[in-house]
Amino acid sequence: MSIKDIFNKVKKEAKVLQGEETKDKLYQNENTYPSKEEAIAAFERSRQKLFNVNDWTKLSGVNSTFELYDNRGRHTTSLKPEHGYYMKIILPASTIENWVQVTDIREEENLAEFTVHPSEKPKEMAADEAEVKHFFSKEASSTFRVTREGNTIHGYEIGKNEAINNQGEDAGNRAVLNTFVAEGGWAIFQQLQWDKLTRYLVHLEEKKEA
Repeated sequence: MSIKDIFNKVKKEAKVLQGEETKDKLYQNENTYPSKEEAIAAFERSRQKLFNVNDWTKLSGVNSTFELYDNRGRHTTSLKPEHGYYMKIILPASTIENWVQVTDIREEENLAEFTVHPSEKPKEMAADEAEVKHFFSKEASSTFRVTREGNTIHGYEIGKNEAINNQGEDAGNRAVLNTFVAEGGWAIFQQLQWDKLTRYLVHLEEKKEA
């Protein structure tokens, strides 16, 4: 890497820290089965795991808490999110609530996914709070996806436009906290969390235990 490349990277990181630049991230795992029939059956289980958000909390080891809420802010045990539903995410060793809202859902024969964006709390829970309750800005998105290609199933977490929510009204009184979380705890934990989730979605932990 040249001096110019290093300088540009440092400059970009400085702008990311100031909430002026974004990052894209991709995490994935895959699992190949002996036959197409086994892969099809495994993919259907992956689809169920993907949409059953409340069960993500049960992943072993250090893990975030994931809770699904309907579009009126009521906690739900639904096995599938709907457009406009919310997710509350609490990072390990933390009580800080981070909220995202489901903005898109896709289901095809060999693909299932949903996309979320950082959001405020459901209005029914915090009618007087307009700030985005997340350490990333509302332009950021996460897409959780499972696919089947032949005998192989894939699990993805696709992060787009990840900018720190530390500027303007959206940050509210969380600007410093959001910077600390995004560049501190989450920066360290992000890869572990999404690797753990995508392994779960393609049943790699089951293979390990077997």
